[in-house]
Amino acid sequence: MKLENKWLKKLVQIITNLLGRKEKEFTPKTLLKDKMLTNKNIEVKGVNLLILRDTFTDESTIGELFLNGERFCDTLELPYRDNQRSISCIPIGQYKVRLRTAKESATRNYLHLLVKDVKNRDFILIHRGNKSSHSKGCILVGMTSKHNFVGNSTLAMDLLMKEIINLGGENINLIIKNK
Repeated sequence: MKLENKWLKKLVQIITNLLGRKEKEFTPKTLLKDKMLTNKNIEVKGVNLLILRDTFTDESTIGELFLNGERFCDTLELPYRDNQRSISCIPIGQYKVRLRTAKESATRNYLHLLVKDVKNRDFILIHRGNKSSHSKGCILVGMTSKHNFVGNSTLAMDLLMKEIINLGGENINLIIKNK
């Protein structure tokens, strides 16, 4: 496991260098505060994601993403249309999630998430995008939201990936609920 952690730390360094940002800019304030108090990384078993959907229109579903109990960012999905491929968000429920590299994807050239075992669906991703037309049934993340739109999606995705990697990058669980 130590070899894997070194690899993940190196990956985070490479990503931050490529994006030209300081590591501190990527680290949520709550994590910085925790590191300051203990002066070491805090080990958390698994990563728990919760999406609380709260705004429903004919074009989209807006929600909030929580990471291990803390609000992290906004989400945008298609409206629910009986779980139909490419035109519907996925049903509420519990799902396993895994990191998916750019090499595994023909359309995403960055690290993103794959939601596993969605009934009658496959390749449901959590990825960058700003409006429902950018989603074919996937979950988009953003730092802000307004009617049928999430903003600063690249930053939200980068921060989410960094945080998940900091937490070990494995055993990722997703719960989706409606408010």
